[in-house]
Amino acid sequence: MSKVFVIAQGGGPTAVINQTVAGAALAARERFPGSKILGARHGVRGVAGDDYVDLTGLSETDLMRFANTPNSGLGSTRDKPDDAYCKRVLDGLDRAGASAFIYIGGNDTSGTLAVLDAAAGDHIHFIHAPKTIDNDLVENDHTPGFMSAALFVANAFLSVDLDFRAMRGVYIGIVMGRHAGFLTAAAAAWRRDDSDGPHLIYVPEVPFTETQLMEDIRKTVDRHGRCVVAMSEGVQTADHKPLAESLIPAHLHERDDHGNLQLSGGDLGLALQVAIKEDLPGVRARVDTFGYLPRGFLGTVSETDRQESFAIGRFAVENSEAGSGSVAQQFVDGRVTLKMVPLDAVAAKTKTMPADFLTPAGNHLTETGLAYFHRLLPPRPDAWTPFV
Repeated sequence: MSKVFVIAQGGGPTAVINQTVAGAALAARERFPGSKILGARHGVRGVAGDDYVDLTGLSETDLMRFANTPNSGLGSTRDKPDDAYCKRVLDGLDRAGASAFIYIGGNDTSGTLAVLDAAAGDHIHFIHAPKTIDNDLVENDHTPGFMSAALFVANAFLSVDLDFRAMRGVYIGIVMGRHAGFLTAAAAAWRRDDSDGPHLIYVPEVPFTETQLMEDIRKTVDRHGRCVVAMSEGVQTADHKPLAESLIPAHLHERDDHGNLQLSGGDLGLALQVAIKEDLPGVRARVDTFGYLPRGFLGTVSETDRQESFAIGRFAVENSEAGSGSVAQQFVDGRVTLKMVPLDAVAAKTKTMPADFLTPAGNHLTETGLAYFHRLLPPRPDAWTPFV
């Protein structure tokens, strides 16, 4: 039976989000011969404006070249549709003759789909395909894009630790992660013992104080002569406000359409670097903000991440006739499995790191936490431990 599949990408790009598009397109061709496959430019904005790329006739060779290229090749958006915007999106889907709308994204994207599904009736099926480097989607063991970003972070902190063994000092790397610290915690995935960095990790799940940070750094420098710190950009103070909100002047605050404070700039890093130099005069200190680098870095794309993301696209199409829902990637009996769950089970919800992933002090991983990252990441590179 001929169908029209509309596919779009929402939220931040990843290294493997194009794999999901390719998996969906190829599955549509195989399962529903004669179907039309439209890629909407810039998410729901493209749907509302009839701005599509026709993927129907793209050769498999070109489709796989597209799949293997990081970042959102169809363009993305963080638009949060109100009732009027939703109507324009639904009208756009009707004009395209869409029988299914597959929207690839994270928490906000799943929430948008739930709103559209509730307003549309049952003549279009809305399928959410998971994606986020934050790894914070409920119902999912891990999400497409996370493993590749985590691989970047693990490599970066191993490299920085080698650097700061050679020339001692204090280093803080600020990693993306608004409410969940999975990506920051990946910095410790290859840590073998107490002397390996990062010596400290700080994540949004644990209340943060600048005083405790300085005390922890001082103790670590006294013990190891250096201190390497992995910190989430979304670390929160005891009143559940982002640290960035208190350290960055109010007139510099920027928010997206979903009301989220923009955290990926360098202002937090600059403020922390000043604080360290004031508290630890004479100590070599550097704070780097990783920003967008980990999320679609060409040099650290996980092959497993590629394969799983492609499989999710196929699964979304193969199950699209059954109705609306969200594809969930779960870990059952030692293997990754896919299943459809209701949109409302995922929409606008956030998964945080389990409490047993973190030590009682909240600044490092337990064996349980390490085991999770060891399962998802390749073994530590065979780097020589310096003599110093």
